[in-house]
Amino acid sequence: MSKSLNFLRGTAVALLLATPAFSDDSPNADTVVATVNGQDVTLGHMLAIRATLDAQYQSLPDDVLFNGILDQLVQQNLLAQSFGGETPKRIALAVENTKISMLAAEVLQEVIASKVDDAAVQAAYDAKYANFEGSREFHASHILVPTQDEATAITADIRNGADFATTAQEKSTGPSGPGGGDLGWFGAGQMVAPFEEAVKALEVGAVSDPVETQFGWHVIKLNDSRLQEAPALDAVRAEILADVQRATIDAELARLTEAADVDRSAAEAIDPAILKQADLLEN
Repeated sequence: MSKSLNFLRGTAVALLLATPAFSDDSPNADTVVATVNGQDVTLGHMLAIRATLDAQYQSLPDDVLFNGILDQLVQQNLLAQSFGGETPKRIALAVENTKISMLAAEVLQEVIASKVDDAAVQAAYDAKYANFEGSREFHASHILVPTQDEATAITADIRNGADFATTAQEKSTGPSGPGGGDLGWFGAGQMVAPFEEAVKALEVGAVSDPVETQFGWHVIKLNDSRLQEAPALDAVRAEILADVQRATIDAELARLTEAADVDRSAAEAIDPAILKQADLLEN
């Protein structure tokens, strides 16, 4: 069990634990669940690890997950205690980086929680689509036949009063034939170029001259056209929310940077390729 769980895959946001109120006698984050050679393993250690797990592991039965996490912590403490000498530089730096990353994520979570709400999402949506100009969409039907002569004859019949849908059902070789040739709504780039160009040239209700494509010869009727409407907020909410969150984070970083004293001049004298020299962490 303990080997199968990737307990060390942590993220900064994962430590944002929702801790319920406990009575004095109830377990809390400081409650000791085990000791390893005198070193306490607390419920808090276990909660922090559980929060970093993938959903597939978090959904395990409570007893399996509890014992698996506890086993892992006990084993890790045993291994860590058996380490001799000073903490390697690479580990100390990794711990420092992880702490900084987690604290940074904590701040960003607080900023997002305080500034990103439904009103901010609505405002961003309104601003993005205030002057929305949708592309034109077309609703067309067609009759597909193998030869130009057949298409020419069909065009004449339709223009002389033959019903388009009925003719499509009787003569079209395309997959839309049984449905009267109806292609539904489509926009730019969804049809092959000769077909699309012919559709764009038609007035609503008009029937085209025969049009050749790689599929054969088409007789096309434009049933209707419209300008694409702006998407509803619910349809793009996730995208708008992500935009607002990014903008909020960017603004906070800009504010902090403006107020900070950041000097990166020392880095200018260093060859960027030095990052390939991982052995420097061993010195």
